[in-house]
Amino acid sequence: MAFIDYYKILEIDKNATEKEIKKAYRKLARKYHPDVNPNDPEAEKKFQQVNEANEVLSDPEKRKKYNQFGTDWQHADAYEQAGQQQQASQSHYSNFEGFEGGGAEFSDFFESMFGGGGTRSGYGRTVQFKGQDFNASLQMNLTDVYEAQKKTLTVNGKNLRLTIPAGVENGQTIKIKGRGGKGKGGGPNGDLYITFDLRNNTQFKRKGSDLYSTVTIDLYKAVLGGEITVDTFNGKAKLKIKPGTQNNSKVKLKGKGFPVYKNENSYGDLYITYTIKIPETLTTEEAKLFKELAKLQS
Repeated sequence: MAFIDYYKILEIDKNATEKEIKKAYRKLARKYHPDVNPNDPEAEKKFQQVNEANEVLSDPEKRKKYNQFGTDWQHADAYEQAGQQQQASQSHYSNFEGFEGGGAEFSDFFESMFGGGGTRSGYGRTVQFKGQDFNASLQMNLTDVYEAQKKTLTVNGKNLRLTIPAGVENGQTIKIKGRGGKGKGGGPNGDLYITFDLRNNTQFKRKGSDLYSTVTIDLYKAVLGGEITVDTFNGKAKLKIKPGTQNNSKVKLKGKGFPVYKNENSYGDLYITYTIKIPETLTTEEAKLFKELAKLQS
């Protein structure tokens, strides 16, 4: 695998601070985001590289390993452990008279670990490593995840078709097993982690599987009662207004909320808050009637 210079990808210096890394990532993520560059494979590739670079460099521990081991930073612990085992075996063999060639075998081991052609240690065992995990961000509208849908993503130059379950949450991450980087030495492939970035393109507020909305009713319906039609997420519903309805009172429409994630045919509730609109101007006759009503109330 060719060396990937994450610092170069984020256009920063190796001594960049965490703040500088975050600033560079945000700038480039906006620049190469698929929504800004639709149907642009090169921009999509850049966007994935920027996400990958940020994942490593924004984490102090991962950054330290990357600085030391480069692209293979994920296998740093395994490299160090294998190296220690090899040194121990070398020390063991040196205790026997007539043992030759130990130094060459030791060099071969590190050659295999850091760019040589072999993958075997001094004992003849194949050193296997899991492939690198990939991370991707998928931006969608809230209306897009009200129902399950199939979507094709391009990850590391390959098209991946997946079904997105209804009801996924903003910021939720799902794992696609085996869709990351290729394993080494016969090891398993890495995994793909997709984080959802949901934009609320509706009038509703969402909390889990429940939805919240505000509906304005006129003073007369609030006082006398009546019937109104309100918007739900996937249609409309008729509501009866009780006489004497107070401002900021709430009603619940059971089962009219958002789908419950991975729970087919199960929905949250829709909560509607009433706000009462007070007339700003009154005709002479209306003012007279309100005065008469006030006298009756007193």
